Amino acid sequence: MKKCSYFSKDLIFLMLAVVLSFFSWRSLVRPGYFPMHDDMQAMRVLQLNKCLRDGQIPCRWVPDMGYGYGYPQFNYYSPLPYYVMEGFHLLGFSILDSVKIGFILSFLLSAVTMFFLGKSLWGNWGGLVSSVFYTYAPYRAMDVYNRGAAGELWSLVFFPLIFWAIYKIFKEERRIYLVWLAVAAGGLLLAHNISSMIFLPFVACWSLLLLFIYKKWSVVPKLLLAAVWGIGLAAFFVLPMIFERKFVHTETLLMGYFNYLAHFVSWRQLFFSTHWGYSSSILGPNDDVSFSLGLLHWLLTPLAVILAFWKRKDRKSLLIILFLFGGGLLATFMTHLRSSFIWNNLSVLAWLQFPWRFLVITIFLFSLLAGGVIKFASQKKALLSLPLIFLVIFLNAGFFRPARWYDLTDQEKFSGELWEKQLTISIFDYLPIFAKMPPDKKAPEEPIFIEGKGEVISYQKGTSWQKGEIEISEKATLRLPFFYFPGWEVYVDDQKTDFSYDNFLGLVTFSLSEGKHQIYARLNDTPIRKTSNIVSTISILALFSFPFWQLKLKNVED
Repeated sequence: MKKCSYFSKDLIFLMLAVVLSFFSWRSLVRPGYFPMHDDMQAMRVLQLNKCLRDGQIPCRWVPDMGYGYGYPQFNYYSPLPYYVMEGFHLLGFSILDSVKIGFILSFLLSAVTMFFLGKSLWGNWGGLVSSVFYTYAPYRAMDVYNRGAAGELWSLVFFPLIFWAIYKIFKEERRIYLVWLAVAAGGLLLAHNISSMIFLPFVACWSLLLLFIYKKWSVVPKLLLAAVWGIGLAAFFVLPMIFERKFVHTETLLMGYFNYLAHFVSWRQLFFSTHWGYSSSILGPNDDVSFSLGLLHWLLTPLAVILAFWKRKDRKSLLIILFLFGGGLLATFMTHLRSSFIWNNLSVLAWLQFPWRFLVITIFLFSLLAGGVIKFASQKKALLSLPLIFLVIFLNAGFFRPARWYDLTDQEKFSGELWEKQLTISIFDYLPIFAKMPPDKKAPEEPIFIEGKGEVISYQKGTSWQKGEIEISEKATLRLPFFYFPGWEVYVDDQKTDFSYDNFLGLVTFSLSEGKHQIYARLNDTPIRKTSNIVSTISILALFSFPFWQLKLKNVED
């Protein structure tokens, strides 16, 4: 991004965007923790922490989930927010505090990225208005303080960054913006794969619009290069997620409560309801939770369109505003039952589970559009911007607080009944397909004898490995306490051995002869995981080497 000199006007506005976000996250700056629908944020950080300390990089198999049998959560669940949170934990913060810092950082960074995008289109005051509206969209309050949707929150950091980078590539064609686009695309894929999927069509349309405005066909290969680079950065996660999806139960993600047909929202909920609650989405329009777009958010959008037509000599701004308005309306329409014909004909949309997830697109486009009003304010930009900023904070800041707050420590969170509950939450979501059903009791700490006699002399569990010493007094069949998943291998006395997993829970089972044996089991990478790791490594090396080949290209051009 363009550097801001100290005390420059740009820097002052940027600092204002950050400071004005304070009321959205101030409730998080205190000891303790709060309840949320997806109350697994801290557990995921703990599991990732165990992986990294154990040398399992990238983390794929989490050891404690699945009732202690482990499962491949981070092979399928977008990991970026948890790597960020884990970074703060490694700096010395508790896990609970690290989760809260992760939430706060998503607010701060999205305020910054939206400011840069808004500033590029509307100027400093317009960028500031867009940033503040983006921060205080009611749906974001629900995402943090009700749902605890870390992935969706972090996707909101990358939406503006992607639009900004594409805009800059068309306008200036500098190589640095290719890097920003690649980083943003990779970041979005790693932050929330569902948001990535629904955002892609809007990115494509944004690119086509700018191509129409600037008529720069030479930019198209550069955009494709950045997109491929971004996919490469995220390949270690994206490729296994796609090609190994068949190895886990996914049917429960689309059934019953998670059927999209049960979660459309009404026009009243979107535009007119002032109700705020902390419950869950239910069938029908009586959810005890808000899906409001925000009064000022939707009131300003038609005003921006009217002003754009009034100042229609600015053709570029008019086209951009019409695109943002139309895109926002389309995203909003996708949350309503009348869009069901689209959902029914695009089966991939079923993976969204909740149609109201499209509100992440709506609040992005409408917040950006709000700053467009300032574009046409002539010399009175501050006079119009300041009341709008005050009003949106005044009207919406009260939503940004949790329903309850508990004095809770890491030790309490990860012990007793709370710990037992976290071992089994959403257990079917990433359960390997080889297990017919989830276990009904916790995994044993050591192998069990199915047949024969013997003794477990010692046994250790890592995150993606287990080993021990077993003494067999009578030929035995041993069952290890983890689910089979492609990549697991078992060694007996340093020799690879065959095993089966055709039992109800899909647990690794094999025979041992009489005598004392050293056994070792490890989850190794499959070919697709190895390939994806290599692709990501090359992409990351290319990213860090960019300054060097940028300098080399510059010297050649000179």
